[in-house]
Amino acid sequence: AELSSLLVRSISYEMPSLKRQISRCQQAQQDFARREEECQLGAAELRERFCASCKQYGIAGDNVRQELLALVRDLPSLLREIGAGASALSEAIELYQACVEFVCQSSSEAVVPLLRHVGRKGNTTVYEWRTGLQPLRVERPEVEEAPEQPREDTIDWGDFTLDPCRVGDGAAANGEAQSDGIDWGITLEPSPQQEDGIDWGDGGSEEAQITVLEAGTEVPEGVACGSDALTLLENTETRSQFIDELMELELFLSQRLVEMEEEADVVAVSQFQLAPAVLQGQTSAHVGSLLATTRALLGQLCTRSMQHLFMILASPSRYVDRVSELLGQKLRQAELLLAKKEVMSQKRREALAEQGSLEPKLDRLLEKTKELQKLIEADVSKRYSGRPVNLMGVSL
Repeated sequence: AELSSLLVRSISYEMPSLKRQISRCQQAQQDFARREEECQLGAAELRERFCASCKQYGIAGDNVRQELLALVRDLPSLLREIGAGASALSEAIELYQACVEFVCQSSSEAVVPLLRHVGRKGNTTVYEWRTGLQPLRVERPEVEEAPEQPREDTIDWGDFTLDPCRVGDGAAANGEAQSDGIDWGITLEPSPQQEDGIDWGDGGSEEAQITVLEAGTEVPEGVACGSDALTLLENTETRSQFIDELMELELFLSQRLVEMEEEADVVAVSQFQLAPAVLQGQTSAHVGSLLATTRALLGQLCTRSMQHLFMILASPSRYVDRVSELLGQKLRQAELLLAKKEVMSQKRREALAEQGSLEPKLDRLLEKTKELQKLIEADVSKRYSGRPVNLMGVSL
């Protein structure tokens, strides 16, 4: 009976419990392996997005803050190249001017004046564009440097002096100020001006003088300072005007190209019979090349990287901080996913180790159960004159 009780307990409780524990360990290993793979893929995706963003900004990503500020230092040379490229648009501008004068039948003002100026003189200062004279001295506004953000684990204790203030007892009692004490500006002696009255300030022949100070400072002639010291493509207003005029010229050339390619338009052909020679001598291929040159120059100014550079130039501190934070956040999220992957890997190894410790227990329990089964079969066989006995319903 005791052997039967042990056999029933082993088959009904102990073996199923061990099998369930092993099954849970196997399931946990699969779950941890799946989550480990998800963390690995997520971290790789975040790093790819970080690299794509850095490529979009035109930086390597090793030190985002310093690389962004370095791009701003290279911006003047890029703008000079764009300004030099505007000289190739002189023919397109003259074509536009001739067309406007012919259609309007009047000597109107010059079209795209800023584009003309940049084409003739390059990316000059705003002062030269506004006054027509080259500045004698250029005082550029100071660029606001983006300070390095302090580390989170550092504390700024300030500059506190450790020398205590010494106050003398005898000098304080006599009202005498010490050289290393505190001078409160109070004296106990009477004023030598009047012995028994108050000095109202009207006893004397001195006349009161009032000095009027002019507000602000007058800029000397020929000196470009402030926004006038910026170049035309650095200044926000003139740069917007430059882009607007480029788009205006582009629209004219594209419309003129469409008109020239429509040979069936009899009205357009007859309308330009009396046009100047500069308009009649153009071909669609030549106008198409002028249009391509204009679009290429416009594309250099309207790229995503150039827009980022202009935003950094306008506000270095805030924009650089924001971009650095956004890009750094992607890296931190990738590092968190990698750390989570290590945790999942550790838990998977723990589940594997637990499974490895449970399987020998199950094997020993199986052997013990088989021995109990044989003992019970032998005992029952003795009671029935050695007849062979097989226990049914036992699956080992």
